[in-house]
Amino acid sequence: MKRILLAVTVLIFSSTLFAQVLEPVKWSTSVEKISDQEYVLVSKATIESGWHLYSQNVPENGPIPTSFIYDDGAGAIQIIGNTSEEEGHTVDDPVFEMKIKFFENTATFKQKIEVKETVETIEGFVEFMVCDDTRCLPPTEVDLVFNLNNASAASDSASISGAKTAATSIATSVASSVTNNNAEPKKGLWTIFFVAFLSGFAALLTPCVFPMIPMTVSFFTKQSKNKAVGIKNAIIYGICIIVIYVLLGTAVTGIFGADALNALATNVWFNIIFFLLLVIFAVSFLGAFEIMLPNSWANKVDSQADRGGLVGIFFMALALAIVSFSCTGPIVGTLLVEAASKGGLAPIIGMLGFSLAIALPFALFAAFPGWLNSLPKSGGWLNTVKVVLGFLELALAFKFLSQADLVLQAHLLEREVFLAIWIAIFGALAFYLFGKIQLPHDSPLTHISVGRLGLGLIVLSFTIYMIPGLWGAPLNLISAFPPPLEYSESPYGVGYTKVGGGAMVAAHSELPDGAHLLAPHDILAFNDYDKGLAYAKEVGKPVMIDFTGWACVNCRKMEQNVWPKPEVLNILKNDVVLISLYVDDKRPLEANEVTESKLRPGKQLKYIGQKWSELQTIKYKANSQPFYVLMDHDEENLVDPVGYTPDVEAYKNWLETGLNVFSSKSDK
Repeated sequence: MKRILLAVTVLIFSSTLFAQVLEPVKWSTSVEKISDQEYVLVSKATIESGWHLYSQNVPENGPIPTSFIYDDGAGAIQIIGNTSEEEGHTVDDPVFEMKIKFFENTATFKQKIEVKETVETIEGFVEFMVCDDTRCLPPTEVDLVFNLNNASAASDSASISGAKTAATSIATSVASSVTNNNAEPKKGLWTIFFVAFLSGFAALLTPCVFPMIPMTVSFFTKQSKNKAVGIKNAIIYGICIIVIYVLLGTAVTGIFGADALNALATNVWFNIIFFLLLVIFAVSFLGAFEIMLPNSWANKVDSQADRGGLVGIFFMALALAIVSFSCTGPIVGTLLVEAASKGGLAPIIGMLGFSLAIALPFALFAAFPGWLNSLPKSGGWLNTVKVVLGFLELALAFKFLSQADLVLQAHLLEREVFLAIWIAIFGALAFYLFGKIQLPHDSPLTHISVGRLGLGLIVLSFTIYMIPGLWGAPLNLISAFPPPLEYSESPYGVGYTKVGGGAMVAAHSELPDGAHLLAPHDILAFNDYDKGLAYAKEVGKPVMIDFTGWACVNCRKMEQNVWPKPEVLNILKNDVVLISLYVDDKRPLEANEVTESKLRPGKQLKYIGQKWSELQTIKYKANSQPFYVLMDHDEENLVDPVGYTPDVEAYKNWLETGLNVFSSKSDK
């Protein structure tokens, strides 16, 4: 009893924190003068600690992006190009399953214009969405006014948040969490570095590179006057390898641009191109053909290697990169494709990690030539490494095809199909490692080594682990790769029609007017306030209003992590009538429903989301989502509303408290 009272007390206290109208972003404007006709309109957002403002560039089906609209004064001004923004932070969002860019603390946006006629002020507005770790606010519009008479010289603009245009930005921060601003980019880039480093070691163990180690080290030790010179030359050789690959990563970033790479990675057609490219790489590794650069290139570079000195060593390293391209090319290409999806410095960091792994053995074995005797002899195992990499590249290729399918919503590569393909790929790899499948360049296999057997068992275990995913298992180990659970042929799991069925399933065979079933939980839900309330009166149940949003991250967390729990799901399905009101619903209202806003006189409520957002703000003095209200048929609260409540026990106690109050009222 004490635990319940304590939980209720905490909920009541926390609800007072949620029940407030929040304004975490303040906007200010200024103008920079370039010439008598050209100006830059500067919009600066000051963001409260803990909140983040989304970028102008958000992938489809993600959060609401920030957008600017400027009044051109009937042709008095001309808008030049797009509104630029700062670098911000880019994260892999686990809920939306996409890369999302946002800003914290401050954000500066700039728009270049050309004045055609004499004007003193320019008007516009910004629409934006902000979230913190527990809630999101509905899309908000703020009017902007720019006074050209107060314009400062463009050279003074450096003091305004250090804003940089998207076209000249070289580095985009890459992160995996939103908790530490400084650690985010470093963590993401370190991950890319280590993955590339391991990929470099994998490339080292291929038939094109591994035999070069003793040959090259022997060359430096024999051709040098003494051991010290040999070690020095081998180290320079390793540094040249690093320089060559890093220059490749720099060229990719410089040619395409950091932000352009990130944008391309979310483009449907480039995902399809990446898919085809990786399939070609995979087929090459499996032995169908070899991807090689022209022999003339290798001959010309090799002739330059005889010049001696630093120049000769550099061309030797370049010759290695060209000659080994048939093995390293697919790995380098895959790394650049993956790094491109991160944007910023990722391609450069990726090539640094890859080349360091390639170069390190040459320097170490030159310093300690005796270690060469411990190297395993070249043989069929090198081709085995190449084939394993081919299977992995083939599996990775379908990740890119899946991303394109998700964006198009074509439903051609749904979760079950994706998993079936992966099960087939890794199952074939397991059979290959066990010696049941032979490929063109394989040596005769008289026995299976312990290492090969161990790797085969790991791959087989992984294959078996994926099989329950066909029946709806979440597969948390690979959750970042397959499509989400709801993007499947059977959202409820293969062989099942509903999750958590029961008495309510039969009752829902004919849905009430305006109702639908919320998959995969099978919760009867309304998106219309009046219809939901009328149904609640008809069946004699309390109403639970769910102020939510399509782009609300924490709303999805509640629906995915809290609502499915049996103790909560049973209440939502059987004891309340759920009304979900989406505050960011951009569908237009019917003509007879368009009214003037009570919060912003002179502005009209044109969209469904604006209607529900204003209802929440006026009636409940709150504007964050998720926001849950339990009320009776007289539209009176049964218990204080709550916001994001990830604690299942606390959320269940809140529901039960409201139900008990409703039951007490009904008995009177």
